[in-house]
Amino acid sequence: MSGPLYRAPRGVLEYLPPRGEEFLRVRERLAAPARAAGYSYLELPVFEQTALYARGVGESTDVVSKEMYSFTTRGGDEVTLRPEGTAGVVRAVLEHGLDRGRLPVKLWYAGPFFRYERPQAGRYRQLQQLGIEALGSEDPALDAEVIAIGWEGYAGLGLRGVRLDLNTLGCAVCRPAYREALVAFLATIEMDAETRRRATVNPLRVLDDKRPEVRDRLAEAPLMSTFLCAECRAHHDTVRTLLADVGVPWRDEPRLVRGLDYYTRTTFEFVHDGLGAQSGIGGGGRYDGLAEVLGGPALPGIGFGLGVDRTLLAVEAEGTGLAVAAPLDVFAVALGPEAGREVFSIVVSLRRAGIRTDQAFGNRALKGAMKAADRSGAAYAVLVGSRDLAADVAQVKDLVAGNQTAVPLSRLVDTLTRLLQEKDS
Repeated sequence: MSGPLYRAPRGVLEYLPPRGEEFLRVRERLAAPARAAGYSYLELPVFEQTALYARGVGESTDVVSKEMYSFTTRGGDEVTLRPEGTAGVVRAVLEHGLDRGRLPVKLWYAGPFFRYERPQAGRYRQLQQLGIEALGSEDPALDAEVIAIGWEGYAGLGLRGVRLDLNTLGCAVCRPAYREALVAFLATIEMDAETRRRATVNPLRVLDDKRPEVRDRLAEAPLMSTFLCAECRAHHDTVRTLLADVGVPWRDEPRLVRGLDYYTRTTFEFVHDGLGAQSGIGGGGRYDGLAEVLGGPALPGIGFGLGVDRTLLAVEAEGTGLAVAAPLDVFAVALGPEAGREVFSIVVSLRRAGIRTDQAFGNRALKGAMKAADRSGAAYAVLVGSRDLAADVAQVKDLVAGNQTAVPLSRLVDTLTRLLQEKDS
């Protein structure tokens, strides 16, 4: 027997039932703390002008130079499937004047992002992320809020193996001196041509290199923490103090720069060591100059992107499990064609009452229909035959206990609502 004619593209992960429900539960749990903090949902375009990412993310980054899915449309426009969310959010805020209202602007978003990478566990070409962005304030309390929201999302999933790495990258006042010292150091070590080119464009990007041999050579590189101006040091100290006050543990990671050019001051990463090489499950930072780079006014901001794919892997690695409810409450069966019309009406009425309901299709015999009911995971079956129609009742069967009761059709919705509430209590 030959295989399927078509297959999903390489590096694209599909969440099939029942794992799809677990994926949704992870995303919902990660979003809950943001919604509780007043962040509003923003649905972003899946593609943008290529120049937005080249300018906003940085042409020296691997994301822009190696990983973007870019193409020319039939109309001649240069566009790119979104590789990250922050640049698109800032573009939307500026384009639609959201920064002219109440500040800070607080937004959250979720969906697929695209990077042409070598696929492996935890690294996909279509990756699922959830992010938040807060724009319009330099207050370090906003930094602490964003980080705490991410931490609470992981805690809400019961994860215990998450570590928060924290650093500061300084600002336009103190970073030039650090850059000069770093450039001088990099000139003394051996680098391949591509790394040397990267060091020329943006030397901080070299610190993000994950190759062990490069990291060994960078062991004595100068640290940003020794070059911080008084204002950046005070900002960073306040962020750390506020996190400690609310019980969010952090670890100083002075070499943390992350992979995008727009970060300033606070930068952070959530790490889970149970995932092997792909241990970063989320992260972000402050990007106070990004709005100006994109042609807008000064609009400080901070945000994060959390990897939903990797977070699900972390949940599975810890074995914490997700309480995913059965997909159905009721499974309805018509015993004979004359009962089909009534059963369809029953199914729609139950759904309108918030009861998750499906039915047997195809005029199945009773035995086959009841097998389908058992496989559905529903708590109750509703059976209607010609005799039931004549008596104006339906048979309600508890699919766990096995008992069956005749219930008047006029009271069927209320009866099933009560029975389901009793099972949940």
